Amino acid sequence: MSKLRVGVLFGGRSGEHEVSLRSARAVVAAMDPERYETVLLAIDKQGRWLLGQHAAALLADPSQPQPTPDSPMPAASGLAPTVLPQPAPGGLIPQSEALRRLDVIFPVLHGPLGEDGTVQGLLELADIAYVGCGVAASAVGMDKATSKALFAAHGLPQAPYLTLKRQRWQGAPDATLEAIEAQLPYPLFVKPANLGSSVGISKAADRAGLRRALDEASRYDRKLVVEQGIDAREIEVSVLGNDAPAASLPGEVIPSREFYDYAAKYITDDSTLLIPAPLTPEQTAEVQRLAVAAFLALDGAGMARVDFLLDRHNGQLYLNEVNTIPGFTSISMYPKLWAASGLPFGPLVDRLIELALERHRDKSRNETSFSPRQDG
Repeated sequence: MSKLRVGVLFGGRSGEHEVSLRSARAVVAAMDPERYETVLLAIDKQGRWLLGQHAAALLADPSQPQPTPDSPMPAASGLAPTVLPQPAPGGLIPQSEALRRLDVIFPVLHGPLGEDGTVQGLLELADIAYVGCGVAASAVGMDKATSKALFAAHGLPQAPYLTLKRQRWQGAPDATLEAIEAQLPYPLFVKPANLGSSVGISKAADRAGLRRALDEASRYDRKLVVEQGIDAREIEVSVLGNDAPAASLPGEVIPSREFYDYAAKYITDDSTLLIPAPLTPEQTAEVQRLAVAAFLALDGAGMARVDFLLDRHNGQLYLNEVNTIPGFTSISMYPKLWAASGLPFGPLVDRLIELALERHRDKSRNETSFSPRQDG
């Protein structure tokens, strides 16, 4: 049986570039060399595609200067990627033949220009199977403002929130602060609409804090989301599947900081993860039901991590967000929850690749030409 040629795509032009490298290392390490021929594909911070040894060098030591397609780099120790043809000097994407030689691509890109449907659209045009959600689900899942509107239309419970544009905030800051305070009580969370891994997120307890939080979020996006802070437990569920998805056991995050920020997720490793979460059987069933409902509302595929808030005072569950390419690092909740549910990291990667190929076969059944039926 021939090996599947799997392209692992990582890096990207977003604030989550470094997180992507950590996730990619874990995915590559979990792939069975007896089943897969792994091909490394990287996108650097300038948007250039790096293949073969150049991608391996970036993955091996991200602290070094970003490699470029025309700068020779040594191959990473312990990695033996296939060396694919490089794009033309200054090119933005690799030669199409390089992509056509792959059976499936595993995007491990987090944030804009990777998790938001842009790369998924490129892979659709190239007719290549890929792991994870499609164009529409990726785009909506990435945009917190749009996804909140979709979830509201499906009747899914959410905490009170509002959205605004960076232009409004910077053009009329005092009026914007007054408008927010008239609608939502403190404390407030302010987020860039199109980012993940808690990049750009701040908690504000008063007007001065809100001003700083809006400035911080505005660094990363033109759309901002302001949410009412709730004294809540943070519950997360991993979802796996295509048209008939399944939910993992839920987990609970007890942050080492005031909330589960970037450092707590990826650097300090001193937050507490309770797996499974200490919930009643009824709460577990409900959070799993809502996770699957959110996934189906997006028309998700492959995977997603669905995050909830559980009000400490009245037990109300609130859908927080859906992450269509969740973190895959050694301390990430998505693989940890599936491991606790009986599916270890390696078989989880296998299953995601199977789901990608399954979905590609299903989409290949669509007819791409139309001939009017002749009646009579």
